[in-house]
Amino acid sequence: MNVLRHRHYLLAVLFVVVVLNSIDGVAMAVVLQDIKRDLSLTDTQLGVLTGFAFALLFSIMGIAIARWADCGDRVAIVSLTAIVWSVFVAACGTATNFMKLLLLRVGVGIGEAGCFPASQSLIADYFDRAERPQANAVYVMATGVSALVGYGLAGWLNEIYGWRVMFMMLGLPGIAVAAVAWLTLREPRFERSGGDGVGRFALARRSLLKTVTSTSASPRLAEIGVALWSNTTLRQVLLFWSVQAFFTTGLWQWQPAFFVRSHGLGTGELGTCFAVAYGLGGVLGPFLGGAWAARYAANNERLQLRVAGLSYSALMVISAFVYLVPNHYLAFGLLGLQVLIASAFFGPVLSVLQLLVPESMRAAAMAILALLGSLIGSGLGSLATGALSDALLARFGEESLRYALLTLCPGFLWAGWHLWQASKCVARDLSAMDHERDGFGEEMQAAPASPEVIF
Repeated sequence: MNVLRHRHYLLAVLFVVVVLNSIDGVAMAVVLQDIKRDLSLTDTQLGVLTGFAFALLFSIMGIAIARWADCGDRVAIVSLTAIVWSVFVAACGTATNFMKLLLLRVGVGIGEAGCFPASQSLIADYFDRAERPQANAVYVMATGVSALVGYGLAGWLNEIYGWRVMFMMLGLPGIAVAAVAWLTLREPRFERSGGDGVGRFALARRSLLKTVTSTSASPRLAEIGVALWSNTTLRQVLLFWSVQAFFTTGLWQWQPAFFVRSHGLGTGELGTCFAVAYGLGGVLGPFLGGAWAARYAANNERLQLRVAGLSYSALMVISAFVYLVPNHYLAFGLLGLQVLIASAFFGPVLSVLQLLVPESMRAAAMAILALLGSLIGSGLGSLATGALSDALLARFGEESLRYALLTLCPGFLWAGWHLWQASKCVARDLSAMDHERDGFGEEMQAAPASPEVIF
C-alpha cells in the first residue's frame, strides 16, 4: 500500500481503537449508581474503582510498554493490549463483590496502558510538524465519538439488560479490531521498501520480539525524566496535563451520578443526554481546534498554547454553572460547551510534546504524560471527589455531590495558567531543539537510527 494512503488508514484504525478504549470509562461512569446499589458500596469505594484501581497498573505498565514501543513493533503492541483490555472489560460483568471488580479494573488498566504511547509515536512518525495538530485532533476526536456511542449505548444496555451484560457486550468488539490492526497496519521501522521515490509497504509478519535497538541501548528512564523536566515548555505542559487531569476526571467521572441524584434521571435518558453533550462537544472541539491550528496557527506553537490557556481558564465559570442551574437540559447544554472547549486544544498540545521530544524517547514521554494523567487524574481526582462527597454528606445530604463538584471547578484556571506559561518559552525551546537535534540524537542512540517514512 502507498505510504501516503496508508498513514490515513492507520489513523482511521487507531481512531477506532481509541473509541473502543474510551467506551469502557464512559460506561463505568454511567453505571456507578447501579454498581453502588448492587454491591453495597460507598462513594469512596466507587472512587477507588474508577480512579486508583484503574490508574495503578496503568501507570506502571504504561512506562514499561512505552519503553518497548520506543524500539519495538508498535502495531503489535497496540493489537496485543487491545485484546487484553477487551477481555478484562467483558469480565467486569462477572464481578460479585468490591474486591473482584477492583482486580478486574486493574486488569483493564494494564491493557489500556499500551495504546496511547504507541499510537502517539506512530502518528509522530507518519505526520510532519504542520500536519500533527490536525492528525492529533482526529485522534482526540475518537473520545468524543466514544462518548456519543458509549453514553447512549451503555445507558440503554444497562437499563434493558443490566450493567453486567453491558460490560460483556462492550468488551468483545475490541478483539476483532485488534485482529484488523495486527493484520493490516504497518510498522515503518521494519516494513519500508524503496524504489518508487514514495515508499511502499510490503506485507510482513508482526513481531512482539523484533526491535530496532535493544532496550539497554535506549535512553534510561531517569534520562528521559530529566530531559522532560529540564525543558521549560515540556515541564509546563506536563504540569498542565496533571492539573487538568485531576480536575477534569474528578468532575466527569461523577457527573452521571450527580444527574441521577440531583435531577432524578434514569440511565437511559442520562446516557442519551451525555451522548449528545460529550459526543458532539468531543467531536466538534478537536475538529475546530485542529482546523484553527492548521489554518491560523500552523507552525506557531506559541499562539496555539496561548489561545488554549485562555480557553481553559474560561472553563472555571462555565463548568460551575453546570452544577448550579436548576434545569437539566440547560446543564447539559453548558456541559457540551465545556467539553467542546476542553477538547479543542489537546491536538496542538500533544503536537508540542512530539516536536520537543526526540524519537528515541517519544513513546516513553507519552507514557509519562499518561502516567501523570492517570495517577493524578484518575487515581486521585475521582477518589478526591468521592471522599469529599462523603465528607459533605452530613451537611448537604443527597446534594453533597453537587457541592463536591463545585469545589473542583476553579482548577481549570490553574490548568490554563500552565499553558500560558508554556507559550512564553515554546519558541525558544523549539529553536534550541533545532540546533541540538543532530548532536542529541547521536548521543542518545547507541544503534543506527530506524528508517523514516518518506512523504
